[in-house]
Amino acid sequence: MIRRRKTLGVIVPLLVGIAYLTLAERKVMGSIQRRRGPNAVGLYGLFTPLADGRKLLLKETIVPMAANSSLFRMAPILTFVLALMGWAAMPLGEGFVYADRNRGVIYRFAISSLAVYGIMIAGWSSNSKYAFLGALRSAAQMVSYEVSIGFIVVSVLMCAGSANLTEIVRSQEEVWYVRPLFPMMRRFFVSALAETNRHPFDLPEAEAELVSGYNVEYSAMGFALFFLGEYGNMILMCSRTTVRFFGGWLLPFGIPTSRGRGVRVFGFKATFFLRGFIWARAAYPRYRYDQLMRLGWKVFLPLSLGWVGLTSGVLMGRNGF
Repeated sequence: MIRRRKTLGVIVPLLVGIAYLTLAERKVMGSIQRRRGPNAVGLYGLFTPLADGRKLLLKETIVPMAANSSLFRMAPILTFVLALMGWAAMPLGEGFVYADRNRGVIYRFAISSLAVYGIMIAGWSSNSKYAFLGALRSAAQMVSYEVSIGFIVVSVLMCAGSANLTEIVRSQEEVWYVRPLFPMMRRFFVSALAETNRHPFDLPEAEAELVSGYNVEYSAMGFALFFLGEYGNMILMCSRTTVRFFGGWLLPFGIPTSRGRGVRVFGFKATFFLRGFIWARAAYPRYRYDQLMRLGWKVFLPLSLGWVGLTSGVLMGRNGF
């Protein structure tokens, strides 16, 4: 019973957050582009996510005749479930974590490495060239930037001395890692944009070339589950940035926080980075695919690997070898 309550305590707020993140994105982009945004359903459009969810839920699910129907139906479910599983080891406050494991970072890498399978299965099972090309792009993109993210996280692990996400936050009581690791934080945030297929790295969904990419053949709840998985991963990547570089639920200068206040502080920090995701979509043009791959393999990877060597050298010198 307790485990069920903890599960609902993570999933229900996450789904509500995803729903209203879509509304916030449309509102902020409307403001940036000098237009109103959604305002027809409810006061100031506050019921728009509920109306969109109801519409997608009641629509008919159409399976293309040439598609592999079982895999076609399984792909969005797999993508959504993996997006939820990534939250199991995420500490939202002091003692506010579903599963506080000593290898939380390794668990997160395992889940993120599996996420590509949902997208690949969706592209292949659709039996559409646009969907398949989008899936190939997404797989290459996620694998490329996952390598850079891995080296960035290694730098954080060396500073914290633990792979437990809660211990990583506690190790930042004196100084947040954004100060000594500021260049790595910037690369982590840009890599998070590429990892989640968000603008300006949304090449797998480029409507000018691929007509929405790997999910082009999906409708109704299949499309909705891909949508929920993408926005859930956005919130998760912002939470990962908060935990690894901005002290999680901790306030600066060692100011103490209660459990409830710590969760609110964590949410405020994650929301700040979510605004960066939205702003990037409104402000930047889309990269070419060769530019995307060059940035990941020829810029981010060497710099991240070099910073790992620099961090290890500084720590060894400080500790006297």
